[in-house]
Amino acid sequence: MANNIKKIAFIGNYLPRHCGIATFTTDLCETFAAQNPSVQVFAIPVTDIEEGYSYPERVRLEIKEQDIASYKAAADFLNLNDIDVVCVQHEFGIFGGDAGGYILALLRQLKMPIVTTLHTVLQNPSARQRRVMDELIALSEYVVVMTQKAVDILQEVNKIHGSKIQLIPHGIPDVPFIDPNFYKDQYGVEGKTALLTFGLLAPHKGIEIVLRTLPQVIKEYPNVVYIIVGATHPHLLRHEGEAYRIFLQRLCDDLKISGNVIFHDRFVSPEELKELLVLADIYITPYHEEAQVVSGTLSYSFGAGNAVISTPYWHAAELLSDGKGIIVPFNDSNAMGEAIMRLIGNESERNAMRKNAYLLGREMTWPNVLFKYASIFEESRIRRYPPSKMKIKMYPLEQQIHVLPDIKLDHLVRMTDSIGVFQHATFNVPNFSEGYCTDDNARALILAVLLENLGIINPLKINDLASCYLGFINYAWDPSIGRFRNFLTFQRNWKKEMPSEDCHGRALWAIGTCIGRSKNEGYVQMLVELFEKALASSASFTSPRAWAFILLGIHEYLQRFHGDRLARNCMQTLVARLHDLYKANSDAEWRWFESSLTYCDAKLPHALFLSGHDLGNEEMLKTGIEALSWLVKIQTSTRGQFQPVGSDGEYRRGGVKPIFDQQPIEAYATVSACLEAYRITKDRTWYEKALNAFQWFLGRNDLGIPLYSPVTGGCCDGLHINRVNLNQGAESTLSFLLSLTEMTQMENILESLKEPLEE
Repeated sequence: MANNIKKIAFIGNYLPRHCGIATFTTDLCETFAAQNPSVQVFAIPVTDIEEGYSYPERVRLEIKEQDIASYKAAADFLNLNDIDVVCVQHEFGIFGGDAGGYILALLRQLKMPIVTTLHTVLQNPSARQRRVMDELIALSEYVVVMTQKAVDILQEVNKIHGSKIQLIPHGIPDVPFIDPNFYKDQYGVEGKTALLTFGLLAPHKGIEIVLRTLPQVIKEYPNVVYIIVGATHPHLLRHEGEAYRIFLQRLCDDLKISGNVIFHDRFVSPEELKELLVLADIYITPYHEEAQVVSGTLSYSFGAGNAVISTPYWHAAELLSDGKGIIVPFNDSNAMGEAIMRLIGNESERNAMRKNAYLLGREMTWPNVLFKYASIFEESRIRRYPPSKMKIKMYPLEQQIHVLPDIKLDHLVRMTDSIGVFQHATFNVPNFSEGYCTDDNARALILAVLLENLGIINPLKINDLASCYLGFINYAWDPSIGRFRNFLTFQRNWKKEMPSEDCHGRALWAIGTCIGRSKNEGYVQMLVELFEKALASSASFTSPRAWAFILLGIHEYLQRFHGDRLARNCMQTLVARLHDLYKANSDAEWRWFESSLTYCDAKLPHALFLSGHDLGNEEMLKTGIEALSWLVKIQTSTRGQFQPVGSDGEYRRGGVKPIFDQQPIEAYATVSACLEAYRITKDRTWYEKALNAFQWFLGRNDLGIPLYSPVTGGCCDGLHINRVNLNQGAESTLSFLLSLTEMTQMENILESLKEPLEE
């Protein structure tokens, strides 16, 4: 559930505010958070009183009901926090402005998809209510309603296409189906037949209808007790005080039924509510008005397995149809009394009704309801940002400007301290808490050596960076186990973990590159012995990517020590393993080394054809080029731009390719492999494929958004379905800088050969 959602926000009233919307929003939000622990869940409540409420930690920001500026501030907060989906709980009365219109000021500014749950749907809205509802619906990817009646009204009155409406029942707590007598002694009603109504007290609830019929019911069944649970509605309390409750209490005195009526005058906790629902023999909702499209109290009581008597407001008429409850006319005490006495006197009918309601209610429990909401949240993102409908201005490759950006190391320098390069950044600021890793320092060392060879950056600056990264890799070597450690905390402690083969391979690749290309003899003398030790300890590795990284490192090492038989023998062994893996897994449709594509994929064919070329093995060279051709085809969209396999899912043989989240490391691996293929084959198309993959960084991608920032010199961490990840971590920035450096090297070679850049 919610595989593609990292952050979600729920807007609506929130407990401890006393109202049905607050209870619903809290239950929805907290259940979603419990079922999706990897997702950051924010609650944004609307506060209607100056002193506010003692909200829980889930609440990240409050909206002041009548302050339109706070709605706009909430929009800024949600946008800046890169929220993936916003779920709005809508009822006209909870938002400020005419007909609750202030909420539109918030929603208009949001960049992410909106899913709106409509708690009120009006058949005869005012002109202003109609305008607010129409715009609210237009801003939402989906609207959720809880009854078929609401669906019908939206289609008839608001002219909404059915595909935009989702029918999901009101969520309910999951309570056990047990005998009503189980809890009665705790509430002093043991031996009684308990009638129950709960919810915030207000005149439209029609409780006086039940009170007026009680004398005749008590005359027939003296042990009947009517429990009225709930505090007076806060808005009513502010304007009229307890006038309605006092009216009901006086009515009880006048009818001489006070001994059979219990006013439970408070907003009860969820646990207490469950107990009260269980002890009820009959639940009653005697509302006066038909135009109530959903009732949370009715949903709760029905799902708890109560026998229900109700007036025919819309939700009740739908939920209790076909004998699932008893419907009585509005304002008809006689009919209400007859229904109560019928169920009290017919235990088998009452129990059958209870059991049927309970069984039907299992689909309404919060876990089941949340499963449906989570699916809609996922769909809303796809619906808002379908890759096939992205408005991207594309040009044929030959029409694109081939001028490469200048190499800018500002962000890399900012990410580097005296120990090494930090792993992660929050936007363009180093994140100290995540510390360092050998993987990134190995990439950084390779970059420094390539820049040294390129000769366009101040050599003293490059030397300082290279020394730092080299020192880190040397420190990462653990001679006691013959492996490179990977993660170092900011406090300079190595994390205890199983050494990674891939990390070891990357370190060897960096060391080999430094030995083979660096002009600093001190580096070479320091690393030759370490290279030999690290190579020997990798003989038993089983990771294909570790093999590939090591093969690339051996290739670089052999540029200086061409006759080293140990290194060449190791190359022969590892490339044979890689070749055998390809032959074992590939077929006519799936030309690959494994049954799935995962990460840094282009390095596998890169290592195979490069090593095959070094060893004079034409079959390996041909196979590697074949695998890279297949991969490039897989990674090219129908529009022709580079589209790497996304990391938000697994792409297995015969499966569906995940599109997002696209990672910079895949673009770099492809750029480097294609440039190497061009060097070896002299086939111009490989250069063009490298250029195409490189331009992914600059905006030639599924969203048409650049990941590289020429202002900071950093590269964003990934391309999501609707945005880029604005954090500029080491892996992403180094992937861009390595790609740019290799492209610049190739441009220089082409220029020196006087080979035109455009044909």
